[in-house]
Amino acid sequence: MTVFAAASLTDALGEIATAYQRTSGQPVRLSFAASGAVARQIQAGAPADVVILADTVWMDRLQAADRLAPGTRSDLLKNTLVVIAPSDAPADADPLGALAGSRGKLAIGDPASVPAGAYARTWLQTSGRWSSLRASLVTAADVRAVRTFVERGEAALGIVYRSDAIGADGVRIVVEPPEAEQPAIVYPVAATRGAAGNAQAFLAFLTGPEARRIFIAHGFRTRS
Repeated sequence: MTVFAAASLTDALGEIATAYQRTSGQPVRLSFAASGAVARQIQAGAPADVVILADTVWMDRLQAADRLAPGTRSDLLKNTLVVIAPSDAPADADPLGALAGSRGKLAIGDPASVPAGAYARTWLQTSGRWSSLRASLVTAADVRAVRTFVERGEAALGIVYRSDAIGADGVRIVVEPPEAEQPAIVYPVAATRGAAGNAQAFLAFLTGPEARRIFIAHGFRTRS
């Protein structure tokens, strides 16, 4: 069975696939990319049995294209945004304010294909920071690439999901937007049309207690 998923799920889903294989005896192949890239691959006929995205709009497009097995779609997880800096960066009371007008860079995912980037842009706009920081922006192919930019010191700050910052040694969280400013970040999951028969069993495992524990440990919020 093959699962295509958003890049932000790399660590958690790797653990879950191992746990599923241990209990079921069935191997799971995983493929990760930005949600937009995943959706386009499936639309083009990539052989995925299960798809998990970080954005409902891209899943809506797959559903409209009749690429999902009827009755299998559900909302699996939630997430939140955080701002990260290199772990050895000096403390600053207002890191985003200090970045504005400097030569430092703020990394976000490409808003055209990376939901985390689109969410970051929305937050910067609604919080009134977009105009002052727009000249500092650099975009990346997925949210994990954003974290890598910051880990390497190629960007002073990055906006990622909280799940990408939890347990990452090379970065630390420097800003957590308040709940009122957080965009609604939902991860939908579904089997694809023509999926292997064990896709339903894997979908059930994703909502079970072991998978839920792993997701929470990696900074996600479960829907149930």
